[in-house]
Amino acid sequence: MENGGLRRAYGALFAEVDAGGFGPAPEGQLSAEQIVAHLVANDELMIQATEALLAGSPFAYYELAEDVHRPQLDALVAEQGGLRGVSALLHGTSDRLCALVDQLGLAVETPVETHLREGFDLVVDEPLPWSRTLDLHARVHLPKHQSQLHLLRA
Repeated sequence: MENGGLRRAYGALFAEVDAGGFGPAPEGQLSAEQIVAHLVANDELMIQATEALLAGSPFAYYELAEDVHRPQLDALVAEQGGLRGVSALLHGTSDRLCALVDQLGLAVETPVETHLREGFDLVVDEPLPWSRTLDLHARVHLPKHQSQLHLLRA
């Protein structure tokens, strides 16, 4: 699979993160730090599924809840020292995910039991070829969070 679209989506997201100047999140929404931590957690889940496919597993599982538990996101942000730290971590996880996807070859079409729910924009509860889930991540999930970050700019 050519994952240039995935790399471009991360690049656009990082441009938004690097622009900085984020204000507080509206009530009930994620802060900039929590959004980036959420994406780190998501990358880790996608890495696990991709590694399973690379290991030859005929089955993989990927589940991302709408709200990856906020206390865990806050703990990750604190552990990494704030936005700069979680952003650096996201650079690493995104690079690792893209590198693994580059290695998939035909295994990218393996069906992966996929459970996603992020608002009303992204709801999936079925096996999908991993290429389709990666495409949703690049075309819907990352741009959604890029837009959220943009709206948080003070």
